[in-house]
Amino acid sequence: MRILKCYGTKLLEKELKKSYQFFINEMNVKENSLGYGLIRDKTILAPNVASIASVGYGLAALIVGIEHNWITYKRAYNIVNKTLDTFINNVESKNGFFYHFVNMETAKREWNCEISIIDTAIFICGAITVGEYFGGDIKEKAEELYKNVNWQWYRNKDTNCFYMGYTPEKGFWGAWDMYAEQLMLYALGVSSPTYSVDKSMYDNLPKIMQDYGNIKDIIYTYCGTLFTYQFSHVWIDFRNRKDKEGIDWFENSIKATKANRQYCINNKEKYKTYGENSWGLTACLGPKGYCGFGAMPCNVNLDIENDGTVTPCGAIGSIVFTPEESIKAMEYYYNTFPKLWGKYGFKDGYNLEGDKPWFAKEYIGIDKGIELLMIENYLSGLIWKYFMKNEYVLKGLEILGITSNCRKNLLYEN
Repeated sequence: MRILKCYGTKLLEKELKKSYQFFINEMNVKENSLGYGLIRDKTILAPNVASIASVGYGLAALIVGIEHNWITYKRAYNIVNKTLDTFINNVESKNGFFYHFVNMETAKREWNCEISIIDTAIFICGAITVGEYFGGDIKEKAEELYKNVNWQWYRNKDTNCFYMGYTPEKGFWGAWDMYAEQLMLYALGVSSPTYSVDKSMYDNLPKIMQDYGNIKDIIYTYCGTLFTYQFSHVWIDFRNRKDKEGIDWFENSIKATKANRQYCINNKEKYKTYGENSWGLTACLGPKGYCGFGAMPCNVNLDIENDGTVTPCGAIGSIVFTPEESIKAMEYYYNTFPKLWGKYGFKDGYNLEGDKPWFAKEYIGIDKGIELLMIENYLSGLIWKYFMKNEYVLKGLEILGITSNCRKNLLYEN
């Protein structure tokens, strides 16, 4: 594997391997189980519940494991092959979309959860990535799953937006009506050979800008939480690309990440946990449970939303945008807080605001996934390389007008 950058490489590789071990160890690999290949959402709080997004990240984790010689090609191939069969045959779904949370053993819906468009997309992105890596039967199965997704069904015809969620009990609700983590939905939706949607869904999406200090023109997300600037970028290589309006989504995530860090610096007198090396406010576990912590700019009252909790996955998930700042944060967490490190590397969050410091005991699949795949993209570009080979992904970006701007990137090699 070719290393593109060497800042903090030892710690990066240590966290990379620990995060990979989450997906291997928390996966159902019982040969005759209906839930073969399903991966836990959380390690402690819900040991019998899988997240389909965790599986999407876990599929991509397997090719990371091959490239680092942590698993054989044959073993990884077999796991991927049977996991895709599980989704084709067993995981509960509707119109090609899967329930957000399913039982590890039965693959049936848990917690009366929603049929999730975004978590389905994360799974599909993982499937596409391994399809391009392995080719053959794996690629055929990945494309079968992709072609089954009826993007038209999940579209609100009145607003020309994707709905946020769906349950059989109450139907559709909410809307993806502002920029967030959903760019992957448009790239996949417009190029579907079976149920495509019109590119006007992307064109008409409000792209509202706001400054934060001297960081100008950030297209921001409603809640200000950092994962929204990261999730689509795990898969889609937005470097050196702009849309027809001149929007550079990679640059936008750089600006949003820097604003998130600056918000923590500006508020370090208010919250003891915050600082120049303790930042990256995003959805994670805190003392009061799972919360969507965020930073400016946003449309919510952060005095109500935030309690001082910081998660390592915030800064680590932005390593491709702010490598030096992210690695300094990693080194600070690792060297300062032994309780923040464990079996699968960095745990999900910490908070220094109470009488006694609080450290999460839990690991969450999507948070380990964003760490693992973004570190790998920073080191080698592996996930980008294979996802961006897919004909439907490339066609989708072309339809959306998100094309190469031929600007040389000095930080990364292509």
